[in-house]
Order: sequence, then structure tokens, then C-alpha cells
Amino acid sequence: MTDLLETPAPPAAPGTTWWRQAVVYQVYPRSFADSNGDGTGDLPGLTARVPHLARLGVDAVWLSPFYPSELADGGYDVADHRDVDPRIGTLEQFDELVAALHGAGVKLIVDVVPNHSSDRHPWFQQALAAAPGSPERERYVFRRGRGERGELPPTDWTAAFGGPAWEPVGDGQWYLHLFAPEQPDWNWANPEVREDHLRTLRFWADRGVDGFRIDVAHALVKDLSEPLPSAADLAAGDLPDGAHRLFDRDEVHEVYREWRELFDSYDPPRTAVAEAWVPAHRRARYASPEGLGQAFNFDLLQAGFDAASFRAVVEDNLRLAAQAGSSSTWVLSNHDVVRHASRYALPAGTDEEAWLLSGGTEPVADRERGLRRARAATAFVLALPGSTYLYQGEELGLPEVADLPAEALQDPTWRRSGGTRKGRDGCRVPLPWSAGGPSHGFGDGPAHLPQPGWYAALAADAQEGEAGSTLEFYRRALAQRARSQTAEELEWVTGTPADVVAFRRPGGWTCVTNFGTTPVPMPTGRVVLSSGPVGETLLPGETTVWLEGEAGAGR
Repeated sequence: MTDLLETPAPPAAPGTTWWRQAVVYQVYPRSFADSNGDGTGDLPGLTARVPHLARLGVDAVWLSPFYPSELADGGYDVADHRDVDPRIGTLEQFDELVAALHGAGVKLIVDVVPNHSSDRHPWFQQALAAAPGSPERERYVFRRGRGERGELPPTDWTAAFGGPAWEPVGDGQWYLHLFAPEQPDWNWANPEVREDHLRTLRFWADRGVDGFRIDVAHALVKDLSEPLPSAADLAAGDLPDGAHRLFDRDEVHEVYREWRELFDSYDPPRTAVAEAWVPAHRRARYASPEGLGQAFNFDLLQAGFDAASFRAVVEDNLRLAAQAGSSSTWVLSNHDVVRHASRYALPAGTDEEAWLLSGGTEPVADRERGLRRARAATAFVLALPGSTYLYQGEELGLPEVADLPAEALQDPTWRRSGGTRKGRDGCRVPLPWSAGGPSHGFGDGPAHLPQPGWYAALAADAQEGEAGSTLEFYRRALAQRARSQTAEELEWVTGTPADVVAFRRPGGWTCVTNFGTTPVPMPTGRVVLSSGPVGETLLPGETTVWLEGEAGAGR
């Protein structure tokens, strides 16, 4: 028996809905490829690796921030939203990248960071030089401090990276930063701020960018009317939808309606995807056709490698996507989380923060099992209707580099938390392109984060042409997905063992995943992809297969 779930795609002109079932590859540019040996990845390095991306079979690249930045937060502290960091390249080299990607049939999505700027942004420097109450300060969120001379912060709010969310400027006023002090929050009640961001979107769309990933999309619009609430009030669990003073306010969708009008003025329309950490039922508005069009679903980042959990996540998110008129997004790794090859290598319930602080020794990760599970999970999500976002290096099976020394850490989380949270550097270590060389082919000199010796065995050239390698598995999976692409429908296959999840896609192909450790009978059908070795009669544990033909009961 089967249960049908579908996400109906609205009628559209050919080529305008490519994003609905796209495979998007995230590039963290400073750690992708270094063309000049200075230890930092750059645009020419990425351009030179476009053939790798094309052969991998991705539909688009999501390029994390490449803008001028002091790197207080890995490039998400942007000093100029309409330029390229000189350490990464030039606008001319950006244009060359766009041309190379488009020439290879790959689209480009760029990161936009609209909640905050860098403290080096010209407008913020003008605000610091101006008086309280000036138009320059009205572009950001300034407030008078408490105390006789404004010597105390306006509230007891805590920033995401630790420490207070307010920073004094020496004249009794403080500015809000939900993240690092070097990232002052914009005041989205200010028309100048709104118009300047529209100018930024036009700037990149006019340069050929196909879409935008919107950072912290849920936090732009804030209710900062007096009196300001306490941290305890902000954290209250009974706040009605849209009533939080800082996050996910209904008014933020007025901004995105205006952006959608801009996106739709292009032919083809530009796409967008929201990074919105909001309750699932609130995600639809960000993903609606009147809004950004798509929103990240991070549920699998928080789910264990478990049949019931994966099926529940899929059911919930296909339903939500249908409600929004969008398609779902599937994400297993990105630049903010422990790589899934390591998450799946740890015992269930492991405190990942504590594991990172131990240098990856407590507990010891079972890397072989982690990679086996990671490949099975990847094959599972690539079979689903919707778009899949891959993170650079996962096609090499890279695990987290958990033992980075304290002196090498760059993530503000480490410093702002007083060394109680190690941060995200372990998933941002530069990629190994070759087994040898001073930085395993990343560049001609040392990389900006130290690479472990075991990278050599996982380097791209070490996996090239190796039938069982993770790189070749990804290539086969993406090629088969492209051949099998069908309508956004899914039929659950019922009557499977408890640890098995199976679903059928239109066109007569079926995905079967054994999340357990015990082999189960192999369903009938021709195996066109497997995440690991399989036999003719048994599907091993922690393995996914794609079958063509009418898959049925075990053989």
C-alpha cells in the first residue's frame, strides 16, 4: 500500500521554477580554493574549480559572503554590500565567475546579510561621528543607556555569540547587535535602510545573479518601543505568533513583498531562500510566492539518524511546502553546524558542544559508521521532491575537524563565550583538493585554518575514479537524480520493517533506506544507486538504494 504526498508546482514559464528541485552547492569562499597562495580562498580559485562543480552535477552554487569584511564573523560582518573583499577578488573577477558558472549550466545564488552591517560600514562610521538623535544614527538601533549617565546597557539582552547585545559608544548611547559587537543591527523602520537594500539587490541581479540567500531573514523588523522588555520577557514561551519583539514579526513580510516585486521585475524572476529559524508553521509566509519563495528547512540538522524521525520531518515539510505553494529544502550540513558525517558518527544524545571542546575525543567518533550513515542520508534526501542544499566538502565525505587548537580558532563564538563554546571553525577548514602540497591543493601555501594530516586520504584527487569513493558516489547520485527527475510527488511504501523508510516517485523509481543495523530483504527492482555495498537478496543496515521498476516485497 502507499500514501500519496505531493507539492503541486504552480504553472510557470519554462525555466522560471528551476529552483524547485535544484541541487544547490554551498561555497564558503575563504575555504574553497586559494589561487594566489595567501591562505584565503578567492574568486579566481572558485572559478578554476567550476569544472569540478559541473562534473559533480549541481544546478546552482550558493556563495557565502565575499564582501569587504574585517572577518569578525567569517564575512557576515559586511562593510560594503556592493563590492568584493580585495582578499577574495574584484568585481571583474566576480563577473568572470558568473560567466564561468553560467557557461557550465550552473546558476549562482549569493548571500545577502540584511539584519546588520559591519561596524566598518561607512554609514555606521558616520553614525558614530554624529550626535544622538541624528539622521545618521537613525539608520541603526541606538538607545540611551540606563543609569545617571547612560553607563548601563538599555536591557539585559544577550547576543547570539555570548556577552551583552548592546555596545556603548561613549556618549551615553548604546547600539544593538544581536550577534557580534562588530555587527550593528540596521533599523528597518528607516526608509533609507530599506531603499539601500533594494539598491543592493538590484546591483547583484543586474550582474547576472540568479538568486539570493537571505541571512537571518526573521530578524530584520523589530518592535523597540518603550519600555523595552527584559531577557526573561523575550524568552517567555507563551508569546502569541508574531508578538516577539525581535524575531519573526508579521511586519517583516512587508519587506519581502517589496523584494518580491523587485525579483519579479527580472526575466527570468530572481529566486530567494530565507534562513528563518522560526516555528515550522510560521515558515510558510517566508516561502510564499508573494514573499521570498522558499525557506530553509533545518529539521534534518536536528534529527537523529532514525527512521521515524526522518519520515516525520519529510511528511511535515512537504505539507508545509504545499501550504506555501513552494517546494521544500533539504539540508544535512552547512557552515554553521557540525558536519553530518561526524554527527552520525557519535552516539545518540551526544552533546556536540562538549564533544568539540574535548577535541573530538569524548566520545570517540566512529568515522566509518558516520560516513556510511551520511551517504545513506544523502541518497535519501536527494530522492525527495524539493531542492537539496549540499555543503562544500561533503562530496568528499569530510568529517568535522574537531581538534583545532585554541590559537587557530577564528569564530567569535569561542571568544565571546569565554571558551565554553568552540564555534564553527571545524566545518570551515579549507578543502583538500590533492593528497600532497602545503595545503592539500587548496593553495600554494598554508591554509588560514590548519588542515589535519588525514585530509590526504579524502582529497579530491585521491578519490577521483575510485568506484567506491564518496566523490564518485555523489557524482552518480546527482546524475541519476537528474535522469529520474519527476513531478513533486511522493508515495510512501507501507508495510516495511520498523527501521526501513521507502517511498516511490512518479516514473517508477523507489528509494529505500534501512536506518537500522540489521540487514532486511532487498525489495524487488533494479538497483540504480546504492549508498554502500549491497547484495542481491539483502539490504544492509544504514544503507539507501534507489530501485527502478515496481519495487515490491523483499526477495
